[in-house]
Amino acid sequence: MAEQLKNGFNENFYRTFVGRLYEAYPKFDTDLFLKSALAGLDQLELMDRLRRTSQLMHGVLPDDYGKSLEILYPLVVPYDMSFASMLFPDYVGRYGRDHYDRSIAALEHFTRYSSSEFAIREFLKIDFERTLNHMVKWAENENQHIRRLASEGSRPRLPWSFKLPMLIKDPTPTHKILDRLKADDALYVRKSVANHLNDISKDNPDTMLDWLNGWDRSNPHSAWIAKHASRSLLKQGHPRAFALFDFAAKPQIAATNLKLDKTHIELGEKIKFSFDLTSQKSTRQKLRVDYKIHYVKKSGHRAPKVFKLKELTLEPKDTVSLSKSQVFKDFTTRKHYAGNHKIEIVINGRTMAAVEFNLSLPHVGED
Repeated sequence: MAEQLKNGFNENFYRTFVGRLYEAYPKFDTDLFLKSALAGLDQLELMDRLRRTSQLMHGVLPDDYGKSLEILYPLVVPYDMSFASMLFPDYVGRYGRDHYDRSIAALEHFTRYSSSEFAIREFLKIDFERTLNHMVKWAENENQHIRRLASEGSRPRLPWSFKLPMLIKDPTPTHKILDRLKADDALYVRKSVANHLNDISKDNPDTMLDWLNGWDRSNPHSAWIAKHASRSLLKQGHPRAFALFDFAAKPQIAATNLKLDKTHIELGEKIKFSFDLTSQKSTRQKLRVDYKIHYVKKSGHRAPKVFKLKELTLEPKDTVSLSKSQVFKDFTTRKHYAGNHKIEIVINGRTMAAVEFNLSLPHVGED
């Protein structure tokens, strides 16, 4: 994803951007700006490209911060919700820290066309309580982008940004924000709330579950958030998370006939596994069926990753047959190594069966 996004900051982007900026403020050397923007561009990663562009903007805009914002306000509109639009809040986060009130207003404006989630964190560092109070108010704004900023910007562990140690230690200051958004009409906002809660679950799982336990989950929006927020705890087999969604605490299940369609594959191929689940209980059971793949790492050791397979309710003595195919190929987020891998079948957090197979890498011949 980062690779795709960074390619948006290419020569065509900069030529268009420089033209728009010059039209709004014709007092800088466009050739020099463009030359500086393109210098060594191929070696820069996504956030480096973003931040260097902010620096170049700062170098040509007026020294008067208020006048600079007046120039930038309309320029964000054509970049509506593209990653490039984050240039504008990034500028505020880097150069507006000494102008608190103007900057908070600017971030509220820019987030309508972008997301100020990274930049607002700079102001949480400067004045936590004051900034958080603004964000509590934003959680009731009629604009979904501003409501989302209240949740996303205050996440304890926001990806691609620095952590907020005070909220990792104690997440309760953001409870007012999340409580206001727990049944939000906008999926965009609900995803952020769920991700925020998932962040909390990594350090304070019982706090997060306490909050969810107090929600009215008959509301479908709240129910969706709660389930998505609990995904990490469910994969970890956290007992309270399973109880929250009425999964059987001690499933009485037999997992049998776990089979692979092959015991050896090469990188780029897929493997299919199948198995049967039979209820051994006289009452129905609500089940979450996961599978865990133990990948061989560079060190030769194996490390597990959990995948969700299915949720179902099994009637007394009933049997269900399940299967799944998994492709093994390299991604930017996962590199595969040769060796014996293992697949485990996990029911409500408990391993019920396991099987191993061998993965080899394609032979690369010499020229």
